[in-house]
Amino acid sequence: MLAKRIIPCLDVKDGRVVKGVNFVNLRDAGDPVELAATYDREGADELVFLDISASVEGRATMIEVVKRTAGEITIPFTVGGGISHVDDMKRILRAGADKIGINTAAVKNPTLVSDGARHFGSQCIVVAIDAKYNPEWGEWEVYTHGGRQTTGIRALEWAREVERLGAGEILLTSMDADGTKDGFDVKLTGAVSRSVGIPVIASGGAGNIAHFAEVFQDAQADAALAATIFHYKELTIAQVKDDLRSKGVEVR
Repeated sequence: MLAKRIIPCLDVKDGRVVKGVNFVNLRDAGDPVELAATYDREGADELVFLDISASVEGRATMIEVVKRTAGEITIPFTVGGGISHVDDMKRILRAGADKIGINTAAVKNPTLVSDGARHFGSQCIVVAIDAKYNPEWGEWEVYTHGGRQTTGIRALEWAREVERLGAGEILLTSMDADGTKDGFDVKLTGAVSRSVGIPVIASGGAGNIAHFAEVFQDAQADAALAATIFHYKELTIAQVKDDLRSKGVEVR
């Protein structure tokens, strides 16, 4: 069995790390390069950078952040946000990223997933899925544009489709759980994990140390992503990994 991964997430806006609740009410959490270097030293397995600035300036800022970060860390990192063409992927990878995260652009143009996989390999392509429970359907719906737009797409179907298109991994964020600190969305994560054969990164809701073992053991997630509890020093990566080992979960 592959070791489970712990992945801090850096939401970057205008060159700074921010964090909110349910995708809103953002507050500053520090310098992304400094935080990335700290997490590398503290034993993070990977990092995820999400550029949540929609402006052209935000794109330019992120390229600089990626370049500076690549010089400071040794662990893999994924960069997402505003990537809508293969050329965008190329620029981010050349700047030093190891993987590309795509979300809205993949929904609008699914061939971007297959084009990216063909050019750079499936291992480079992470499709981010923001999902929210739709009570009328009795299952989850995909949202885009930073969680602001509904799509009418069922999350489980979309997960299977992006795997077919060549995605190497899914970054699954529960909009219902995001920032709440009430725990990962075990039902959503488990449903997606059982639907696909590629790794699923659980995101949204980490609030205490027990939540990590829960999403690995009960939802078969391959990795767990968190932001608030790491950024504000509520938990360290070492504490999380020690707890997981004590519960029989294999970690690096």
